[in-house]
Amino acid sequence: MRITAQLIDATNGAHLWADRFDGSLVDVFDLQDKVALSVAGVIEPTLQAAETDRSISRPTDDLTAYDLYLRGHATAVSSAARFPEALCLMQQAIERDPRYGPALAWAAVCYMRKCQDGRSHAPEADARRGVEFARRALDAAGDDPAVLANAGYALAYFGEDIGSMTALVDRALTLNPSFSRGWYISGALKLWAGQPDIAIEHVHTALRLNPRARASWVLLTVGAAHFVSQRFDAALAKLLLAIQDDPSNQGAYRHLAACYAHLGRLDDARKVIERLRAVTPQIVPIGMPYRNPEYCELLFSGLRLAAGEAT
Repeated sequence: MRITAQLIDATNGAHLWADRFDGSLVDVFDLQDKVALSVAGVIEPTLQAAETDRSISRPTDDLTAYDLYLRGHATAVSSAARFPEALCLMQQAIERDPRYGPALAWAAVCYMRKCQDGRSHAPEADARRGVEFARRALDAAGDDPAVLANAGYALAYFGEDIGSMTALVDRALTLNPSFSRGWYISGALKLWAGQPDIAIEHVHTALRLNPRARASWVLLTVGAAHFVSQRFDAALAKLLLAIQDDPSNQGAYRHLAACYAHLGRLDDARKVIERLRAVTPQIVPIGMPYRNPEYCELLFSGLRLAAGEAT
């Protein structure tokens, strides 16, 4: 049996997505589940991209809170360097609608990324703002899986109990098992909690559900999971691809430099540090969300070694 599925923009007939599914009538129920999961997984990110394109084409003075949110979302996922710009758009959306859950949750993620990437001039104040936005998002979330997952992601980074935040993301995935970003966030939290192999599994699920997603942070998470497991050769391949996909991804440079250092490839580590210096003056991050102190020391010791060779 072959089933063909298509997603068409009914307003203009534009083709958005298509796929086909082959299977045996003997396993017809398994085939049905495969079709349902794949279609559900692809619709949300495809419609998000289509709505973003539609929003961008509108005049700036006609934007609604939803338009601002879409612009902010598109900006955030386009490059790690553009999170401050995305935060401004999310804050404008929140000014128009103070209980707009998706914008509140993404504002929290933007504050998280400011702190994580070393772009914050007041990390403690920005951390407090990030926590505030995340809690406001949860208060407005209801059963919105994206709001639950993004708010839990930010709160976990800012030090909330990792088990409770993982349960929050699990709830989001129960509400929508085909939510690609939810699986990615679940993978990130599993890595932070000290479960790198489960992290890789969950991130691969995210990529399977949305193969068109920007790959840099997916690759970084898989690379970091191999790194903390001291599978340095496996980590190298993923981290190099992460940088190729987004040259502003500071986390990928840091893990890659440390990886080379622990492999004894100090010349390569020095070159990565020089590339990182072109992105940020902060070579060793202020903190890491890893709950396992051995993971933090593995990264910091590698960075110290690499940076020492660079000076």
